[in-house]
Amino acid sequence: MYRFLLTPRWWGINLFVVLAIPFCIFMGTWQLGRFEDRVQTHDAAEEQPAPGTRAAKPIDDLLPVDTVTSGRPATATGRYADQFLVPGRELDDKSGFYVLNMLRTDSGKALPVVRGWLPGKPGQTAVPAAPTGEVTVTGDLQASENAGTAGVDAAGGLPDGQLGMISAASLVNLVPYDVYDAWVTLQDAGSSGALRPVPAAAPQGTGLDLKAFQNLGYTGEWFVFAGFVLFMWFRLVRREAEATRDLKLGLVDGADSTADTDTDADAGKDAGTDTGPTDPADSNVSAGTA
Repeated sequence: MYRFLLTPRWWGINLFVVLAIPFCIFMGTWQLGRFEDRVQTHDAAEEQPAPGTRAAKPIDDLLPVDTVTSGRPATATGRYADQFLVPGRELDDKSGFYVLNMLRTDSGKALPVVRGWLPGKPGQTAVPAAPTGEVTVTGDLQASENAGTAGVDAAGGLPDGQLGMISAASLVNLVPYDVYDAWVTLQDAGSSGALRPVPAAAPQGTGLDLKAFQNLGYTGEWFVFAGFVLFMWFRLVRREAEATRDLKLGLVDGADSTADTDTDADAGKDAGTDTGPTDPADSNVSAGTA
C-alpha cells in the first residue's frame, strides 16, 4: 500500500521533509541559545557589584571592551585636548548633549572622556571649560558606539565641533592622533556643577530587552514550523494510502484517484473544448434541418 513512497514525486517530498525538519530544529535551537545567552549576561550584570564599589584599573588593562569589562571603572592620565559636543542625547527624559573631551595620554593615544551632560542644544548652553594641566580621570568604561546605539546620529552633516557617534572610527578623521577604541563617562563632574554625570549603559546584546524576547518568539516559530512540516507529510501519506486502498477495492476508478490538480486541469480542458459539430454527418443533418 505504501509503495507509492518510492515514486519520483514522493522522493522529492521525502527529501524536502528530511532537510526541512533538521534545519528548523537547528534554527530554533540557535535562537534559544541566543535567548539563554542574553539571560546569562543579564544575570551576570545583576550579580556584579555597583561601579563605585569596584577598584579602578588602568585603561590598557581593560581593553578590548567586552560584556565583562564594560562598565568597569578605568583610569587614565593625560591632558585634555580637543572638545566635541554630542547632540541629541537624553537624560531623565530630557533632551540635551554630551560634553566630550579627548584626553591625550603619555602613550600618544587619546581617550574620549564624556565629562557630563547639559540640557538644551549645542551653542545655546554655556559649556564649562575642561581642567588644564595633567589630570588623572576615573570613569566607567564603554564600548565604541555604532549606528544601532540609541541616540546616535549616523546621518552626518553636523557643524564643526559636534559629533554624532562616540567611536574611534568617527574620531580618527577629526583629530591628528590615535584614539582608543573605547570611551569613559565620568561619574564625578568635579568643580563644574552644571555638568550632570552620564550613567554607564549596559553593553549591547545583553539584558532582557525586546530583542531577547524576539529570540524566544523565533524559537517557538521554528519549532512550530518543524511540527507543521511533519504533520503535513503524515497527512499527505495518509491521503495517498487511502486513495490507493480505494483503487484496489474498486471503490473509485483510476481516473478518480488522481490528484485534485489533475481533475481541475481536466475540467479546464472540457470547458475549453469546442461545442460545435465534429462529425461530418452531424454537420449535414444540421444543414438539412435548416
